[in-house]
Amino acid sequence: MAIASTSSRSVSARNSRARQSANGASASGIEKDPRVARAMDLLSQSAGDTTDEQARITEIPAPPFAESVRAAYLKQLLAAAGLAVHIDSTGNVIGERAGVSGSADAGVVLVTAHLDTVFPAGTNVTVRREGARLLAPGISDNGTGLATLLALARAMRDARIATRETILLAADVGEEGEGNLRGVRALVEEYRSRLRAVIALDGAATDYVATAALPSRRFDVIVTGPGGHSWSDFGVPNPIHALGRAIAKFADTQVPTDPRTTFNVGRIEGGTSVNAIPERASMSVDLRSESEAELARLEGVLRADVQTAVGDEMAAARARGMAAIPLTVEINLVGSRPGGELPGNSPLLAALDDADRALGNTSRHERVSTDANIPLSLGIPAISIGCGGTAGGAHTTEEWYDPTGRAMGLQRVLLTVVGAAGLAP
Repeated sequence: MAIASTSSRSVSARNSRARQSANGASASGIEKDPRVARAMDLLSQSAGDTTDEQARITEIPAPPFAESVRAAYLKQLLAAAGLAVHIDSTGNVIGERAGVSGSADAGVVLVTAHLDTVFPAGTNVTVRREGARLLAPGISDNGTGLATLLALARAMRDARIATRETILLAADVGEEGEGNLRGVRALVEEYRSRLRAVIALDGAATDYVATAALPSRRFDVIVTGPGGHSWSDFGVPNPIHALGRAIAKFADTQVPTDPRTTFNVGRIEGGTSVNAIPERASMSVDLRSESEAELARLEGVLRADVQTAVGDEMAAARARGMAAIPLTVEINLVGSRPGGELPGNSPLLAALDDADRALGNTSRHERVSTDANIPLSLGIPAISIGCGGTAGGAHTTEEWYDPTGRAMGLQRVLLTVVGAAGLAP
């Protein structure tokens, strides 16, 4: 999950839409249906159980590219909630709730929550409780979304809700980091001809809905050289020194606030000992922008700065009288998330707005990088929403979640999903 991004140009327009969402005409009325009302009551009554389930899910490690144990747990629980469940070749857990037509080509509303966290294998994911708060890496991102998938499946089963479209509840892999959205890419490819809407459940917040996808590109930069002893080989070109020069140069890059554009060097590695000149060094770089054109420009700056830095390090070696043993550099694209935007007149957005009006909630519209990026980039209606409560410290070991207000978030998800899939008699 990524933090919401709002450009200064569009804040006023989006806040205006948010006020319309909260104060507009009456909702579609599905919340008055006895089955939906029953499901809303069940979600409220079981909110504590949902929080306990969230803690259990969080304590099953799901580092990048190693989500299978958590996936098996979700498969078992979704099946127990009455869904036809399987795990696809990518590792996604897919639970199907058939629409009333029952036909193989029925329309599909895909509801996703990502299984993976940003934390490497071996991270302590034991949940601690401090008052109302639960603390653990990944407790909100995305323990909240996964627990909501289960709560939604159970409430719809117990309230006997029927929908016109088929609903797929999917716990998907590869949303974070170098996973490069591989899970949702596979889901969209598999169901694209039938997809009517995609709803990504990600985190806690209920004060915004992601209706636009934030483009990003991620790179691994690798520099290799001859290596050597820090004393006897002093002066040979040093890959870490080259990366240091590149980081210093790139860090001075000026980026616009409108369209909002950011960059980050999130990881740097290399070397074997304090007294050894490294043979290899690498860094991972994240670039984001509301503008694809600005993103392309920033990539060009990064590539040029790396090449300049490598050249400067080799020139420094020559100036020290060392033989010009060259450094080599690779710049590899390891992740690319496309952009896109949901039209303001989308029926999916209307379903979310109706849910907000029914619950007295206000949602501003934001641009975020989530599973919704892939369908939005293909013109498939998609949003990303939180599931209630509050949270903080995302992507740190001190991540926390407070379930206060969770019931409203669960009900908001229910009304949005049923509104998008169409309530059947």
